Amino acid sequence: MTSPAARPLTSAPPHVDRPAADALAAANINPRTGLATDYLNHFNEAIMLLEMVSDLPECAADFLEWRPLSYREHFSASNLKARDLAVAAYEHADAAVRLEFDRITSTMTAILVAVGAALREAPSEAIQAALARQAADWAKPLAILAAGIINGSSGAAEPDIDSIMMQEFP
Repeated sequence: MTSPAARPLTSAPPHVDRPAADALAAANINPRTGLATDYLNHFNEAIMLLEMVSDLPECAADFLEWRPLSYREHFSASNLKARDLAVAAYEHADAAVRLEFDRITSTMTAILVAVGAALREAPSEAIQAALARQAADWAKPLAILAAGIINGSSGAAEPDIDSIMMQEFP
């Protein structure tokens, strides 16, 4: 899911200024938020695999190869040309925006890790399918919220996260 041959991430010195808006835009990093949607690919791939488990049970094994990665870890393992810029922009992002973004992505990570553990223990493909479907139903709206933050949407996400997590498992 990530390339093991990726080159090591170079750290920007702490005195580096916030990257220029035109450089960010050219690298598909939102200049207003300093966040890149490429990080969501890490989650979207896992969600897609979970959604496929009902029809293709072998996708559960593919999903189980997924590993949690922080924003910095994702770009460190990336072969993207602008990966250092993505990390630098993240470091300079507004602290409140980054905190909300990290809270949402941490919640997605917790869901995906928990369903991975549950899938390993599930006694049947039917139970795996139900677990995968429920986890995808929880994680997908969170990915949408995270994309909204990356793209500069405002508004509190707390009620949405609470309502997602309060859903009962069928």
